[in-house]
Amino acid sequence: MALERTLSIIKPDAVERNLVGKIIARFEEEGLRAVAIRRQLLSPAEAGAFYAVHAERPFYGELVEFMTRSPVVVMVLEGDNAVTRNRTVMGATNPAEAADGTIRKLYANSIGENSVHGSDSLENANIEVNFFFRTTEIN
Repeated sequence: MALERTLSIIKPDAVERNLVGKIIARFEEEGLRAVAIRRQLLSPAEAGAFYAVHAERPFYGELVEFMTRSPVVVMVLEGDNAVTRNRTVMGATNPAEAADGTIRKLYANSIGENSVHGSDSLENANIEVNFFFRTTEIN
């Protein structure tokens, strides 16, 4: 197995419902460790830049609005095959299709308010980690 790092975001819907500790505990139970973590309120410019890949999609405006409505928790998770493991622990984007015991099955309100974000590839993980954290903040 390969030691990897990936980005995870606990989204506004989960932060508002005080689920941060429960979500972090799920990652830790699955062998992922937070090596950088910060609670922050994203500006519309930051959220827009982070989700720029979706700029042409009809849900982009709603996504930016949602991600800026209240604080998020951004973190770098580290572990063996962290990208794949994180995505497995999160579950399918649509909570109705997510496996039992996954974060989205347990906590998501809807497809749009699905509680967590995770990098979808090692390449994107590197880009996303660098978007939020300086190298000196990760340990």
